[in-house]
Amino acid sequence: MKAWESVLVEPSTTLREALQRIDAAGSQMAVVVDGSRRLLGTLSDGDVRRGLLRGLALSDPVAQAMHATPTVARSGDSRASMLATMRRLGLHQLPVVDRDGRVVGLEVVNDYFVAPVRDNWVVIMAGGIGSRLKELTHETPKPMLHIGNRPLLETIVRSYAEQGFRRFWLAVNYKAEQIEQHFGDGSAFNVEVCYLREREQLGTAGALSLLPERPGSPLIVTNADLLTKEDFGGMVDRHVESGADATMAVRDYEMQVPFGVVRERDGRIESVEEKPIQRFVVSAGMYVLSPAALDFVPPQRYFDMPSLFESLVQHGRHTRCHLVEGYWLDIGRLPDYERANAEFHEVFR
Repeated sequence: MKAWESVLVEPSTTLREALQRIDAAGSQMAVVVDGSRRLLGTLSDGDVRRGLLRGLALSDPVAQAMHATPTVARSGDSRASMLATMRRLGLHQLPVVDRDGRVVGLEVVNDYFVAPVRDNWVVIMAGGIGSRLKELTHETPKPMLHIGNRPLLETIVRSYAEQGFRRFWLAVNYKAEQIEQHFGDGSAFNVEVCYLREREQLGTAGALSLLPERPGSPLIVTNADLLTKEDFGGMVDRHVESGADATMAVRDYEMQVPFGVVRERDGRIESVEEKPIQRFVVSAGMYVLSPAALDFVPPQRYFDMPSLFESLVQHGRHTRCHLVEGYWLDIGRLPDYERANAEFHEVFR
C-alpha cells in the first residue's frame, strides 16, 4: 500500500479520527504505533464496531478498541510468503515490521492482484497470410480468427493488458483493414494501439524497422498466433536483470522417431534403439529486445527473428533464453485451431 503512513495512529487517537483516516486512505484498518513507530496494535472496522457494542464512544481512544496482538510480517519476508500468510488466515492487510518492531510498511492483499502499469511497448506481428490455415483465412486474417468468443488477436492484447502493458504496435499487412477496424486506437480495450503498415511481407522482425522512434525501455515482440499464460512482466524483468540485449522465449519440444534407429559403423550394427524420443529447445515466438538490438534490423526488408539473433550473436551481443513452462499453443495448423477452441474457456475463463 503506497499511502500506508496515513493510517498510522497513536493510541490516544479517537475512534472517530481513526475511522476518518481509514476512509480517506481506502484501507480497512489503522495501525497503532508509539512515538518511535513501534507496533502496538491494529484497528479494523470490526474492532470499532465491537467496541461500540461494548459501550465505547467515537470520542474514546483507539487503545480501548484495538487488537493488541496482530499477525505481522517481517521486513525480510518475501511477497510470496506474505501473500501466503494473508490467504491462510483470511487477512486483507498485514503490517510489516523490522527486527525492532517498528512499522515499515503495510501489505494489502488486493495489491497482489493489480498489475503495475508497464511502459514497455508490445509489438505484435499480425501481418502474416496464415497459409497453413488457408481454408479459414481466405476472407479473414489468421489473427482475427475466433478462438472461443473473440478473435485470437484480441485475447493476446487482453492478456498483455491484464499484466499492465498499455502501448501496442500491431504490424499489419494481409487484410489489415479488419484488424484496424476492430482495434481502432485501442481505447475500447483501455490501451493505446498504433499500426506498423507493411507494404509487403517483412517477416517476424522486419516490421521493427517501421517503428517511428526508438523505445526508451526493452520491448516485447510476439507472433500473433500464440495462446499462452506466460508471465510477460516476469520475462521482461529477467531480461533487464540479466543485462541482455535480446531474450528469446523457448520451449522444450519432444519428437518420437516412429522406427527403430540403427547405429552402425562400416556396416556393423552397434546398437538398435526402438522409437527413440528426440528432445530439442525451440523458439516460442516471443522475444524481449533492448533498444540497442533494433540497430541490427535492416530497414524495410524481409527479416526474421532467427536472423536477428544470429546477427546479435556474431557481433558478440548478449542473447539469452527464457524457458516457457506453462500453457502455450501455436495456432498454426487446423488441429491446433480446433484444440485452441476446445481448451479456450477452461484456460482463459
